[in-house]
Amino acid sequence: MGMFDGKVAIVTGSGRGIGRAVAESLAAQGAAVVVNDIDVDVAEQAAKEIGGRVAVFGGDLAADGAPEQLVDTAVRTFGQLDIVVNNAGYTLDAPIHKMSDRDFQAMLDIHTVAPFRVLRAAAPHLREPAKAERAEGREVFRKVVNVSSVAGTMGNAGQANYSAAKSAVIGMTKTLAKEWGQFKINVNAVAFGFVDTRLTVEKTGDTVVRVGDREVRYGIPRAMRDAIAAAIPLGRAATPQEAAGGVIFLCSPWSNYVHGQVLNITGGLSSGMDS
Repeated sequence: MGMFDGKVAIVTGSGRGIGRAVAESLAAQGAAVVVNDIDVDVAEQAAKEIGGRVAVFGGDLAADGAPEQLVDTAVRTFGQLDIVVNNAGYTLDAPIHKMSDRDFQAMLDIHTVAPFRVLRAAAPHLREPAKAERAEGREVFRKVVNVSSVAGTMGNAGQANYSAAKSAVIGMTKTLAKEWGQFKINVNAVAFGFVDTRLTVEKTGDTVVRVGDREVRYGIPRAMRDAIAAAIPLGRAATPQEAAGGVIFLCSPWSNYVHGQVLNITGGLSSGMDS
């Protein structure tokens, strides 16, 4: 018996990295999972390798209608929805005096607006079953985990757009926790620190991903990577699997009384201006 037997989960941005590790863990414990990636080929390959009851939705969640189609894929394929993990995203870094309107808006669109639209589309599939269960005197917990960042809790130079978007995710999480608690929908967030993914690899000339009509360069200069690692009490970045562990906890029955919280997954990193 798996911890998530009979559950259906959506994990956005799950073709690679942390999202992939979350999807793998959920599937290994019995959940049916909708895998999503902006690159449909990557999503399909991930689904094939994960195995089990897996569906695929490839596409940019910042595009009109995509969040609704994602939720429809889960419900149409598996008949229900129990877990939503909003993980998809990327970065577009620059100091604020050099940042364009387009790059600022792009971060809001993928990190804040897309999760909002996913959750709005998911609302009836999470809330309506809970109303019937409440009438029957039963408690069945469903889960929402939104991915934020220490950039959203402490700020980060060069990331005014990303930090603003990830901070907004926390406000949305705490508001939904107040709205949806009555339906036994646990709504929490994780704030990641330094995690080894393709966004944080050592920067080279060919670290590029295509998003819509643009090429986005990713990665971190080696000196900056070394400085971040040196500031972490555990001495290194997290693996995607370690980062996923906190998400899985918040999806699990162990977190049924954890609500409206932000779980920092940072290896102890605490530099910055804490509020």
